Amino acid sequence: MSIAITFVTAKGERVEAHGEPGVPLLEVAQAAGMPLEGTCEGQMACSTCHVIVASDWFDRLPEASEEEEDMLDLAAGVQRTSRLSCQIDLTEEMDGLEVRIPSESHDMSGF
Repeated sequence: MSIAITFVTAKGERVEAHGEPGVPLLEVAQAAGMPLEGTCEGQMACSTCHVIVASDWFDRLPEASEEEEDMLDLAAGVQRTSRLSCQIDLTEEMDGLEVRIPSESHDMSGF
């Protein structure tokens, strides 16, 4: 089953993407061209994959670990529904998930 994800860019553009169960949201975002570096490659050693989950979806996701919360403290533009996309593994229940890319996100890996 393919899981539909909507990314809302910093400019307000909506980008539809799809991923398979078990795949980290970060990988789906990068494949869709979102400016999320994921510098630490999902090892939770940075906050460059920070996303803001739509409020109606936030409580439906598994809770963030204490380590993830600590790393979010270092992210720019953190909000109540902020998460690290590397820590959200897609499940069938996440079909239709919507996340916003913070305006502070810049993928420098292409430079």
